[in-house]
Amino acid sequence: MIRIDLDVMLARRKMSVTELSQRVGITMANLSILKTGKAKAIRFSTLEAICRALSCQPGDILIYEEGENSHAE
Repeated sequence: MIRIDLDVMLARRKMSVTELSQRVGITMANLSILKTGKAKAIRFSTLEAICRALSCQPGDILIYEEGENSHAE
């Protein structure tokens, strides 16, 4: 399973979810879905915008964890 760990990068950059939402152009509701791990997918353009806003690499916020969804069939 891949999860998106925004909280750590937001804290490191001293940025609020509201500010990230405004910089990226994504709704608070969609950011919440990403933060809570309920997202099934993320567009590369959204990932790119988040990385640009947070000055980070995708690997800084995308975390792989073994779990029930890790073996796609």
